[in-house]
Order: sequence, then C-alpha cells, then structure tokens
Amino acid sequence: MAPLPLLLLCALAGEPALPPAAAAPEPAAPAPAPAPAGPERVSFGEAVRRAMARAPAARIAAEEIVRVDGLLVQARAGALPGLGVAAIYTQVDTARTLSQGAGQPARVVTPEYLKQGLLTVTAPLVNPSRWAGWVVASKQLDLARISREDVRRQVALAAGRAYLGVLASRRTIEVSRSAVELARARVDFAQARLQAGVGNALDAARVGQVLAASEAQLESAQTGLARAREALGIVTGGDGPLDAAGEPDLHAAAPDGAPEEGRADVALARSRLEAATAAARYSWADWLPTLLLTAQATNTTVAVAPTPHAGWQVQFVLSLPILEGGLRVGQLRERRALQREAGTTLDATLRQARSEVRVAVAAVQHQEASLAAARRAAGQARTVLTLTGRAFEAGATTSLDLATAQQQSRDADLSMVVGEDAVRQARLDLLAALGLFP
Repeated sequence: MAPLPLLLLCALAGEPALPPAAAAPEPAAPAPAPAPAGPERVSFGEAVRRAMARAPAARIAAEEIVRVDGLLVQARAGALPGLGVAAIYTQVDTARTLSQGAGQPARVVTPEYLKQGLLTVTAPLVNPSRWAGWVVASKQLDLARISREDVRRQVALAAGRAYLGVLASRRTIEVSRSAVELARARVDFAQARLQAGVGNALDAARVGQVLAASEAQLESAQTGLARAREALGIVTGGDGPLDAAGEPDLHAAAPDGAPEEGRADVALARSRLEAATAAARYSWADWLPTLLLTAQATNTTVAVAPTPHAGWQVQFVLSLPILEGGLRVGQLRERRALQREAGTTLDATLRQARSEVRVAVAAVQHQEASLAAARRAAGQARTVLTLTGRAFEAGATTSLDLATAQQQSRDADLSMVVGEDAVRQARLDLLAALGLFP
C-alpha cells in the first residue's frame, strides 16, 4: 500500500496512485444474449401433411375406425363356431346313497365330491340374422374409413387456410413497414425544413400524424401475424407457432368426369346410403329360422350309475320366432327411414358440390380480375405519391396533399394484399370443390 503523502501528491497532480499494472481490472462486458429463434418455417405441403397426421380430429377419426372394426368382430362372432371348456368341482356334506335291497350294496346317487370336465362346441349352421349383421357391420367399417378421409379433408382445408393467413399477414407487415419508412423520411424532411426556417409546424404535424397512423397499423399487423402463426401451429397439432415458408402452387387442372366424384364428402354420403340400404335389404333375414349345433364331451372322476365316467352328446336346436310384439316390423321401418334419409343427404351433397364448383370457378375469375385492378390502383397511387412528394419539396403543394397521397397509397397497397389473399383462398376453394385437395 502506498504511503499517505504519496497518495496526496498523486491526487494533487491528477495522476493515479498505483501503476497501471496494479490497477483493478475492469469487469468484462456481459455477452449479448442470443436472439430468440423464430418459429419454424414449413412449406404448404408439409403443413397439410402434419395437420392430417397430428391434428386431434384426424387422430380421433383414426381411432373411430378401430372402434368400428371392433364392432365388426363382435357382429361376426355370432356367426362363427365357438369352443369352450369348463371345470366343475362339487362337494357335499356326505354321499347320498340308495338302498337296492337285502344283500346288495347301496348305490351312490350323489358322491361326496365330484370333479367334472366339460368341452363344448357350438356352431350356428343356419343363422341368417347374424350373417346379415356381419354384412351390415362391414359396410359400417367402410363408412368409418371414408369418414376419416372426409375429416382429413376438412383438417387439410383448415391448415391450408391458416397457412394462407400467415402469408397475408406477412404481406400486410411488408406494406405497413414500407409506409412507416416513407413516413419517417417525410417527417425528417419536414423537420429539416422547419429548422431551416422554410417550413412550418403544420406541415410537421401532418406528416407526424401519418407516421403515427402507419406505426399503429404496423403494430396491428404484427399482432395479426402472431395470431396467424399460432393458428397454423394449432391446426397442425404442434406445440408452438409455425411460419409459412413460401407461396404454394394452387393452380387447378380440370378433372376427368364429374368433378364432384373425387370429393370425400360425396363419397361419405354415398357410403352412408350403401350402409343404410344394406341394413334395410337384409331385414328379411330376421324372419328366418336358426339352426344351432351344440356338441359336448364330459369326463368325471366318479361314475354315478347309469352315467359313465366319460361321454358326449350332440344337440340340434331349431328355433323360429313367431310373435315378438312387432320388434322386427319396427326395425324394418327404422331401417327404411334411414335409407331414405341417406338418399336425401346424398342428393343434397351432390347439389352442394356442383354449386361449390361453379362458385369457385367464378370466384377465381373475378378475384383475379379484382387483383389485377388493385395492382393497377396501387401502382397509380405510388405514382401520385411520388409526384406529390416532389411537388411538396418544390413548394407547389401543401402538406395536406402529401398526407392524403400517403394515406391513399398505403390503403391501395393494403387493398392489393387483400386481393392477393382472396385469390389464394379462391384457388384453394376451387381445388377442394374439384376433389383435388388434399
């Protein structure tokens, strides 16, 4: 440690009391925190694939196929042979005997304990009702499979629209950010004119108002993009937001034959009609008799006369329900009503599909024409803004004309973004209406 006089002299001279080597080291500057990684970017096809594989609705539809397949196995079981075994142990307090007369041993009627094994085979030789149930259950399984495809179609459409929503939000941010940058340049110019004494406070206030409005619109667009990314992540079954990687190819080619035949919802309605028709068609099987074969083999540890240790028996059981309170008539009425409902639903679905195709074709044509007009309007608005800015700098126009031109140019660009999104959505709807998506 330096002596006190030396410290005082150094303080008066303005020099450090310790040599530089002994000076305390400055604390190291903290390392900059890594920038947060943005959301994962996926292509249009990858987003649709993830939605169809991982979305909750798609997974539930897949499990529904497993459930209906279990019902088919249950319906089929009643029409197939069965095999069962059983073991019986009987214990009584004392054996029951029957006297046979003087000089003869008593005959055991019920032994004190008895062990018995049974093997039973059942085979429905004639069971039309069960066979019909088997056929109807197989139709229900086909219906579940087609229903899954319809659910996947709806999930894919939701994922596609969410993806297009992300693209539209990003384009809105681009337009809003460009408007903010232009407005800041105008504010800097107005401030420079004001400081040079050739401008006025009114011009500065007007361009400042345009800048504030553009910044507010940019923040709203940022919020919309965050929501769109979260929506895309949710619809694809993810745990976080997803971003769109690029523009999808949504151009549709005219399909061969009827355009509605490739749609999953039409196939689902037709499958429902086939299942209902099968249930009604085979209702006659409920009035037919059934013939059941039962074979049983037994083995006991104690022979009780006249029953031997081992034996077997075969039974044929023929049954025919005569009167059951109108059950079969009521079932037939219900099945025929379901058949008519399914037919009506199919007709309505076909009409709706054809209507959607016509509307989608017209929408694509009109939206593309609208987008072309919006692009021309945006180009004209940018030209007006450029000319108005030059005139303002030359003193030929007022700041009100410049602010109006800025707002009109920004609105025209936003209208163009809306038109671009409308064209994408119309093309996606056309693909879905034609049965080409997904």
